[in-house]
Amino acid sequence: MKKEKFVKKIKLPLLVLLSNLLACNPLTYTSKPDITEAYLTDDLFITSDGTELPLKKWPPSQQTIKNVLIALHGFNDYSNFFQQPGNYFSQQNIISYAYDQRGFGNTLGFGSWASIETYTSDLASFIQLVRNKHPGIPLFLLGESMGAAVIISTLSQYDQLPIAGVILVAPAVWGRKTMPWYQNMLLWTLSRTTPGLALTTKHLHIKPSDNIEMLKALHQDPLVIKATRIGTLYGLTNLMDHALSTANLISTKTLLLYGEKDEIIPKKPMYLFLHNLTKDVAENHHIIAFYKNGYHLLLRDLEAAVLWNDIDVWINANTTALPSGADKRAQLMLGQLRKH
Repeated sequence: MKKEKFVKKIKLPLLVLLSNLLACNPLTYTSKPDITEAYLTDDLFITSDGTELPLKKWPPSQQTIKNVLIALHGFNDYSNFFQQPGNYFSQQNIISYAYDQRGFGNTLGFGSWASIETYTSDLASFIQLVRNKHPGIPLFLLGESMGAAVIISTLSQYDQLPIAGVILVAPAVWGRKTMPWYQNMLLWTLSRTTPGLALTTKHLHIKPSDNIEMLKALHQDPLVIKATRIGTLYGLTNLMDHALSTANLISTKTLLLYGEKDEIIPKKPMYLFLHNLTKDVAENHHIIAFYKNGYHLLLRDLEAAVLWNDIDVWINANTTALPSGADKRAQLMLGQLRKH
């Protein structure tokens, strides 16, 4: 009898709690109704709903522009991530553009998450605006981490984008199917109970790069997010899910760069993504490169110049062989993995 009374006492509150959890959604925001046509100024990307996204560009010192590059930053970062690579590519007659994605950098809603549809719509719109600005010049996309995931999701949703190729740098593809079950459950629960709770990685002892001076600068930069809201983390996980599941839809020629010392994106989801990316395409259509001393922030590591050169050669020479040999290393490692 005592047990039955106890079950009755907890049954109703438990059902109420579960129903509330199922009814709740993580804290996010989406774009507003369109009020204008998207357009560019010298330092802003104005979206069709009127949102102002800060814009940076790195034009060549000479007038001749051989290629155009759109660079998309990673999670908790902003357009400044491309300062050094942008300067390097400008010397190779490549003009680079980078904007702050919604909720990051110097945008409204700092620390909040939009939606996959919003981020991909923004990118598709930006591609067309840059295409109109530079007609007839090859246009490439480059994304780091979350930025790469946004590019992957955009390619799966928009057909016939006017791009010549894609560079994915340490793409954020850690989807739920490759996460531990308890991590999934904890994120799901917290996203519906405390979506505004902010967490840091201070005690996780993760090393995102071997460039310590650069990491110190990021820590001091007020536009780099240091504490991540649960709702934003949930949104990122949805994006990574989508990117992981749509790898096989990427038909545009792709260069993927991954650091073997990456402590942010584990090898298991990366290998699964690579398998799906390459299984239905011709050999050498997608080039995979593994960097032995590379971390997650590859473009800002101590050996970043090696990657910049690989990217430049891949863009300009239309070659399937990289100067660093990182592509050969990836072929060897992935070949050994397939045997097992």
